[in-house]
Amino acid sequence: MQKIEYEGTVWVLNYNNPEPLLNHAIHMLERHGVKREDMTITETPIAKVGSIVVEIWPYELVIGKVRTTRNDSFISGTEFTIELKLDENGNYVDYL
Repeated sequence: MQKIEYEGTVWVLNYNNPEPLLNHAIHMLERHGVKREDMTITETPIAKVGSIVVEIWPYELVIGKVRTTRNDSFISGTEFTIELKLDENGNYVDYL
């Protein structure tokens, strides 16, 4: 399992995701080495160059590292993705 290398805050972008998805995303980030107290869940991160930003999608988490910032916006490159799996009843499962 690949660990997320980070320093400081890990920005978790949450755009009105359902609670089960958000909770599972947090759980999977913890499984990949991010401490819960280091996560900031937000719609608008204050990310600096080198920060880790996580985008939540229904079937994956996209882990990116901020490459540059401009006018309170950031550009990040994808480091890797974490697949989110569902069981036959549509519940998120921990497959690690």
